[in-house]
Parts: sequence; structure tokens; C-alpha cells
Amino acid sequence: MLELTSLEGSRETFEAALEFAQKQVKATAERDPGFYPMYTEKGRWRHGKPAWTHWCDGFLPGMMWIFAKRTGSEAWVDLARKYTEPLEPRKMDREVHDLGFIFLSTYHRWYKLTDRQDLNDIVIQAGRTLALRFKEKGQYMSSFMGPESVFIDIMANVGVIFYAALETGDSGLMDVAMRHSLTSGRVLVRGDGSTSHEGIYDLETGEFLRQSTQQGWRSDSCWARGLAWAIYGFTAAYKFTRDARFLRTAELCADYFLLNVPKNGVAPMDFDAPASDTREETSASAITAAGLLRLASLTADPAKGLLYDQAARRVLLTLCQPPYLASETHGWEGILKEGIYHLNLGLGVGESVMWGEYFFVEALDRALGEE
Repeated sequence: MLELTSLEGSRETFEAALEFAQKQVKATAERDPGFYPMYTEKGRWRHGKPAWTHWCDGFLPGMMWIFAKRTGSEAWVDLARKYTEPLEPRKMDREVHDLGFIFLSTYHRWYKLTDRQDLNDIVIQAGRTLALRFKEKGQYMSSFMGPESVFIDIMANVGVIFYAALETGDSGLMDVAMRHSLTSGRVLVRGDGSTSHEGIYDLETGEFLRQSTQQGWRSDSCWARGLAWAIYGFTAAYKFTRDARFLRTAELCADYFLLNVPKNGVAPMDFDAPASDTREETSASAITAAGLLRLASLTADPAKGLLYDQAARRVLLTLCQPPYLASETHGWEGILKEGIYHLNLGLGVGESVMWGEYFFVEALDRALGEE
């Protein structure tokens, strides 16, 4: 169970971590211009291991847009723009379920700084494209694994469809986002708030067949990053819709995390794996911290709101210090260590992972508030 301790001095710690993040991101862009990293190998972003769908390409420029907003620096704006503009064609990308990650982190942040409608139109098109993955039989959006597969990860992307629906008044888009989110809550979230990574459907009948996993310990276990996506995604769904069903699901998942995470707030790779088969996974904790800070401002219960806020800050305090922050590891190119891409395949294990970097920076930005 997470142990809540004094948060004295936390603001200074968060500010120092954000300064370090800027230093690392700037160095990455200078060292390898135009490269979109995914995970490190021995602390280095550039290596020859698999990247698959390039689902992380929005996260590096996404951090740059956060830095631009916080600092007002034109240098950050220029750099963020250079990394964002090449992503525009992916607004039509039918091959991935990650368009929320790619466009909410980049073009949406750019739009918020400039109020340029052409940028907003790109985000809206990404939402329309993602909605094309919807399967009427089964009421879900399929993952990149195949038409029969639904991932909990998609909950952290469905926000781009909710956003497009609200921006355009398109009831069809809203219906797709609602039905996918309700299906995910029904088939991927268990009664205790734990989550399944994947669900498998019968394409002929639309019948839900079983829970499965690609990265968890086993099909009925709770892969920590999947739980984090659920906390973040159902909170976002509630923010867009104010449908109490999504708030209940987000709180159920958040409570499971707080009750089962080790006292320092760093999640195991899978909450159900035996100690001999798991290791720490900081990206799950970073995503959860970002989700909890948003959930804290949305929950109807002031006591729960305070708990979620303080818990998120406690998690961040742990992540902001070595051995998790890479500030004392000479030559390490990432920000946050001990993340995991794919344990079963031995990819990015005990490394920096780009989604961990982005959501860590987003959580720090939320914790520090407006300048």
C-alpha cells in the first residue's frame, strides 16, 4: 500500500526534475536531430532493436510543447514545431490505435498555445480516423494486433475521439467513443479495480470470448501499465462526458493502484506476478500520477480528491530522485530510469521509455500548476 509521507519541499524537487527533463530532451534533439526515440538500450536512445508501430512519436515533441508553455521560450516552440509538423500525415493512419498519444500530445498542445483552427482541424481528423477502428459487433475499437483484439491502452487514446465529437458536434463520433469506453469498462476492468491488458472477441457474433495479455504475467493478472492507462483514460472520459459511470471506473482502478502498489509508489511490472518474475516499472507510476492529479480535480468527494492529489505527489517525489531519476547516472540519455517496454521479449527492460518520460513531465507540469 502506498505510504503517504510529508510533501515538504516537494515543489522545489519537482522544479529541479523538470529542469533536468529539459536538459535531457534538449541534449537528445541536439545529439540526434529529427530522431523519434522509443526506449533506451543501456541508457542510449539510438539502437537497432524493434520499434513496431512508432506509436511513441508524439511524446518527444509533446514534452517540448509542455516546456514551451511553461517557459515561454521561442526556442522550445521552434523545436517542438520541427518535431510536430512531420507527424501531420499520420492523422490518416489506419494502422494504429495510438492516435490520441500522437496528436493530443502535439497538435492539440500547439493549438492551445496559438488558437489556430488549422491545427485543431488536424486533431479532429485524427479523432475521426481512430473512430474507424470501431466494430459494431462487440462495440469496441480494435487494437493493432487484429480486428478481434481490444486493448486497455485504447482508453488512453479515446479522448481524441471525444474531443473531435465535442469540437464538431458529431453525435456519431460521440457514440463510438461512449460505446468503446463502456465496453472497455465492462470487459477489461474487474470488480476489484484490476485490469486486463487485452480482450478477444468472436468476429462473427460479436461475443466476448476471454481476457488475454501481450505483456502481463498471464491473462488474468494486472499488468501495471494497463492499469495506469485505465486510470488515465477513464478519468479523461469522465472529463469529456461527465458520465458518472466513467468516474466510478476511474476511482475503482485508482483505489486498486493505491492499495496494491509498494509504499514508495513505484509499481511492479505486474501486480500479480511473483517477486521472482517481476521488477519495478516507473512508467506505470508516472502515467498514474498524471491521471490521479486530473482525477483529484474531478472527483465529487473532497476527501478522495485530497487523497488522489497527495498520492500523486508522493509517487512523483519518489520518481524525482535517484535511482529512478537519471540525474546522477553519467551518460544516461533519458530522464526516468527503470521503465519497461516489453519484459517478455526483453525489450527496454530497466530503461527509459518515451511514454514514461512524457507522462512524468505532464505530471510534473500538473503538480506545479500554472506559472
